[in-house]
Amino acid sequence: MTPVYIETFKKGLLAEKIKEASEILETCALCPRVCGVDRLSGEVGVCRTGKDAWVSSCNPHFGEEAPLVGTGGSGTIFFTHCNLMCNFCQNYDISHEGCGEAVSPEDIAKMMLFLQKSGCHNINFVTPTHVVPQILSAIEIAADKGLSVPLVYNTGAYDRAEILEILEGVFDIYMPDFKFWDPEIAKATCDAEDYPETARNALIEMHRQVGDLVTDESGVATRGLLVRHLVLPKGLAGTREVMRFIAQKISTNTYVNIMPQYRPCGRAAEVRELAGYPSRKDFETAIQAAQEEGITRLDSRKRVFMIC
Repeated sequence: MTPVYIETFKKGLLAEKIKEASEILETCALCPRVCGVDRLSGEVGVCRTGKDAWVSSCNPHFGEEAPLVGTGGSGTIFFTHCNLMCNFCQNYDISHEGCGEAVSPEDIAKMMLFLQKSGCHNINFVTPTHVVPQILSAIEIAADKGLSVPLVYNTGAYDRAEILEILEGVFDIYMPDFKFWDPEIAKATCDAEDYPETARNALIEMHRQVGDLVTDESGVATRGLLVRHLVLPKGLAGTREVMRFIAQKISTNTYVNIMPQYRPCGRAAEVRELAGYPSRKDFETAIQAAQEEGITRLDSRKRVFMIC
């Protein structure tokens, strides 16, 4: 399958999307925070990112889901800062402390082409929500220079559906992480009480664009939705409700990765239950809940537990 952005680029539609997204930076409303700052003039809001995107790392990644990794790895570009700011973030130094450096769209395009040349099956934009215009500009440059692998939008799902609509025809693969079902948990961990509703709307829009995950003859993803869900201690993630929503409102054929690797990082101890680790029982209960709600297309990689 030819990645969808190639046709969008050839038709000149990508340039229109860049213009539309870039104009939003003048009174920023890229994400549900709607900070309203003029990022083009250097003002910053919650994501602490102005006109330029920041990148912390760029490399082939072999720790992602099997359909993304294949034999050549997933070409990850980790963007610095974040619009969701979970207090327990596993990449706290990147999202909260700002580890990384400012880059231009030309720099990002070079990274994309390097990853493709390295044999990666896709370009995986990690935490892209707050830098959508910069990413679109980089894609245009890279497409003109021969980029031809699928693009992955790897997000915490705190995305406005209106912005995702701009991305239709650009991304073949969406990989959101549906984090919490309970607004009170989202408030306590991210100061984002609207997260559950926002994530639901985001997943519906993503699936509308790309459908269920499709793989080629070698098992590598070419298009579709892949949902991640991190198991939290004491059932704080609301796994059963999340899986029920996916089964009833998205698709029972949704590829889901239920992840057990939570560990208390950053300011996790601010929420008492998050100071510990999920048990093997917590994970097994999450898997059972998913299956009982009708989700059976589960990522099956070997699981590693911090505490059993």
